[in-house]
Amino acid sequence: MQKEEIIYWAKRLYDKGLSPATTGNISIKTDKGILITASGAAMGDLTPEELVLIDFEGNFVKDATTVPVAGKKASSEKLLHIDIYQEREDIGAIIHSHCPYITAFAVANKEIDEPILAEFVYHFDKIPLVPYVVPSGFKLAEVTIKPFKKGYSTVLMGNHGVVTGAQTLKECFYNLEALRAYCETYFGACVLGGAKKLNKKEVEEIRNLKG
Repeated sequence: MQKEEIIYWAKRLYDKGLSPATTGNISIKTDKGILITASGAAMGDLTPEELVLIDFEGNFVKDATTVPVAGKKASSEKLLHIDIYQEREDIGAIIHSHCPYITAFAVANKEIDEPILAEFVYHFDKIPLVPYVVPSGFKLAEVTIKPFKKGYSTVLMGNHGVVTGAQTLKECFYNLEALRAYCETYFGACVLGGAKKLNKKEVEEIRNLKG
């Protein structure tokens, strides 16, 4: 069931343009470790053989239901997933995406924080940005985990993409879809002359709806 779940949401990511070509990676936390997409896997046609089970040290876990094809290794950004899970017990699933609309902000080195939509203020308020680091490896995880330690669950990665964590892949997917909608709306408003921001009073009224 866990493999089928990842494959289902991977295809939805691809179909919505949230992870084009072979970009991005997905994982879920299980009672046996972390089930994560293999390096170079394409979300649009992900197969069960492209899902790898690793422990929290990044080592492959041999399991009767998880036997990757020869040469398949866990995503090169597995350390990022491991660090997020270790830091945040409330997170059970992670999606790293290279959605062009969202990644445009990362490439511009611009946090997503302009209050132009009530839904954005309510659900996100701000998407912080971390500086560019060479993809994969310890340094990327070290830099990207910092906003997660402060309570953020969606983070822009400079000149790279975006990563989001939640209890389930379903929540991760809708976080990214909502964020992509914000970005599209922002760019559209810029074409029409600029986005009008909600004022401080209006922003506070929205924040207060959370109780």
